[in-house]
Amino acid sequence: MAMGQQKDRQGDLMVSWSEMPRSPGHVFYDRLQSVLIEGGFDGFAEAACRPCYAARMGAPSVPPGRYFRMHLVGYFEGICSERGLEWRCSDSLSLREFLLLEGRDRVPDHSWLSRTRTRLPHEVHTAVFNWVLALIAEAGLVKGDRIGVDASTMEANAALRNIVRRDTGEGYREMLEHLARESGIETPTAEDLARLDRKRKGKKLSNRDWVSKSDPEAKIAKMKDGTTHLAYKPEHAVDLDTGAVVAAELHPADQGDTTTLEKTLAAAEEKLARSRGPAARSGACRRDRGCGQRSARRSRHAA
Repeated sequence: MAMGQQKDRQGDLMVSWSEMPRSPGHVFYDRLQSVLIEGGFDGFAEAACRPCYAARMGAPSVPPGRYFRMHLVGYFEGICSERGLEWRCSDSLSLREFLLLEGRDRVPDHSWLSRTRTRLPHEVHTAVFNWVLALIAEAGLVKGDRIGVDASTMEANAALRNIVRRDTGEGYREMLEHLARESGIETPTAEDLARLDRKRKGKKLSNRDWVSKSDPEAKIAKMKDGTTHLAYKPEHAVDLDTGAVVAAELHPADQGDTTTLEKTLAAAEEKLARSRGPAARSGACRRDRGCGQRSARRSRHAA
């Protein structure tokens, strides 16, 4: 056999459909695709999103089912960046097949993902979540006998330098400049402000005194790595027998686990009842060791 040699690449002028590169398929995504299509996912997503779009105006948007499929890819592969999600889907032929893209279609870019996420309200995303939960419940993947709850902290898309005082509206830098003038520095430099901030007493930031201008619902909180940011607190309820996520709630980051636990469990019971019928109730609840000393075990209610 003769050795092949790499030649300079030259784009083809015309390519037939049979010559286009095709994916051999991905076992998981192919199976998931068949489940979504058999369940009528695209029709449901379009019906849920229709009130958020004009009847006839400009070019049609990318199908809503494609938007939610990209978020499924991000969830299954642990991709939290919209740019990273765009790159991953563009780089994989099997994911292009999962997104139902034609040969010449481009993967939706990160800006389109961001605009669509902003356009669609929280209620639409909740409706899609409930639809998927009902679908897996029909397949027997939701037991509801043992529910595990765990929480984390998630950095908000807002910077601490943009926080202002709730009472006066004064920014953090403005406050430091005011303190510098009181200490005798009329025109403080950035170094003066940083030194003053390090040495001043009682510089702990309180959510009662400070709020973000760009994201008022974000709270000042300490992250897992010890740094301080504006953040939220996502809390998930998981069926311990099957691994299915039955509720995904978002709480203020300054609330403790014992405060948010009951809210998440109530949301899980509501979604279980919606997916399996009114007689469905969660049984025992397990949470991690950081949730406090009280027992979180609930007695199971008979139908």
